[in-house]
Amino acid sequence: MKAFFNEIFDYNFQCNKKLIDECLRLSEVSPRTKSLFSHILNAHHIWNARILQKATEYDVWQEHDIKDWADIHYENQRSSFEILTNADRFDKRIDYENSEGRLFTNTLKDMLFHIVNHSTNHRGQIAVEFKSNGVTPVSLDYIHYKR
Repeated sequence: MKAFFNEIFDYNFQCNKKLIDECLRLSEVSPRTKSLFSHILNAHHIWNARILQKATEYDVWQEHDIKDWADIHYENQRSSFEILTNADRFDKRIDYENSEGRLFTNTLKDMLFHIVNHSTNHRGQIAVEFKSNGVTPVSLDYIHYKR
């Protein structure tokens, strides 16, 4: 399980890095892309904080300057790998409060998988946004990562 999560978090890291690099290269990035990618970063940070039972620094839809994306992304990844390194049980249940103040409990494996799946979902929305603005989307398919 640990090897699986290390691999998919590396895949997630590489995809986000490619997207950050592409957005830094573009002369103009749509407001929707900025909002969605900031949300990816925020959600990753928030889920890490929930797992670690720490306070979060970001709001769900807080927007970040593109020049700060790489640093936030790196810190998110570092934190996730720390979680993975220290994990002894992936079926461990963790209590947390969602952004609306409701209490929930999920397993560590479900929370970790959600981070990557959530990011993939919003990267797909960004790809659609790119296309609608005449920008060729970055290829982020998992099989390309594995090749």
